Amino acid sequence: QVQLVESGGGLVQPGGSLRLSCAASGSIRLYAMGWYRQAPGKQRELVATISSIGNKNYADSVKGRFTISRENGKNTVYLQMNSLKPEDMAVYYCNSVPHWSSWGQGTQVIVSS
Repeated sequence: QVQLVESGGGLVQPGGSLRLSCAASGSIRLYAMGWYRQAPGKQRELVATISSIGNKNYADSVKGRFTISRENGKNTVYLQMNSLKPEDMAVYYCNSVPHWSSWGQGTQVIVSS
């Protein structure tokens, strides 16, 4: 099964930017991939999706601020996050869409002044 390793999270001020990366241990070329997030006390939600051919979709809460991309040659998915808000604070995970049963450890994003 493909292993997923997320990175790039951290502490950022409101209005700031972060770029998350997700490295897969195997080929993701044929899969739709997504970024999910889970805030404390809330269910995990899907915020961005990219199909195997590059079509993108976003949750309304991040549309216009986040950009998902993929680099199949590196088995990597990215999430560029701009204009970050306190409500974006969560642990971010990548996975296929629909998701595989195994999740990575996630990367924490903290938005605070």
